[in-house]
Amino acid sequence: MSFWKEKTLAELSAQEWESLCDGCGKCCLNKIIDDETDELYYTNAACKLLDAKACNCMHYEQRFTFVPSCTKVTVDNIAELTWLPDSCAYRRLYQGRDLPSWHPLLTGDKTKMHELGMSIRNKIVNENKVRYLEDHIVLWPLKDCD
Repeated sequence: MSFWKEKTLAELSAQEWESLCDGCGKCCLNKIIDDETDELYYTNAACKLLDAKACNCMHYEQRFTFVPSCTKVTVDNIAELTWLPDSCAYRRLYQGRDLPSWHPLLTGDKTKMHELGMSIRNKIVNENKVRYLEDHIVLWPLKDCD
């Protein structure tokens, strides 16, 4: 059942909303915004709670306790979260696009996503081990296969 095609984002149940997250981990990367140009840069420095292999938060339900600045993606704030990568299902659906062909809801698991390099697997460092974020700017989070 393609519930994401049959409902608006506002009509989704909490379970359907959560299942849209592909678990790529890109939203958990530290980002830098240039003060002069407002340009956004992704880094490979990941939130201390991000599991580098599983590509998910190790304390998802309690994440705001551990990281108060963590952002909850909701139907009410999706338009403002311009830092979400173009490959993000929430962003894609908000923009009127479909899920990417590698999305776990379409493929049944995360294998294809990892194979295509769409996740953070094998690409990140823990933010606690980073001294200067500027030294960790990367382009791969901008990749969007389809």
